[in-house]
Amino acid sequence: MATTIGKNISADVAQKNGKRILTLEIDLDQNFGLSSSGKSIIIASSEGNIEAPGAPGVKIGLNIYRKA
Repeated sequence: MATTIGKNISADVAQKNGKRILTLEIDLDQNFGLSSSGKSIIIASSEGNIEAPGAPGVKIGLNIYRKA
């Protein structure tokens, strides 16, 4: 079951072939406005380091953006 983390990121950890696999889903058409520098348009952000759902101790730190 996917968990929403930060802005526009769904994360899921599942067992596949004996391995734990992290899957992220991000809508690339989202727009959360300009970054603080004004150089980029934010598409998605974990807004810091977030623990991966279902994987204690594993952290996700992610920013997805396009040039402004």
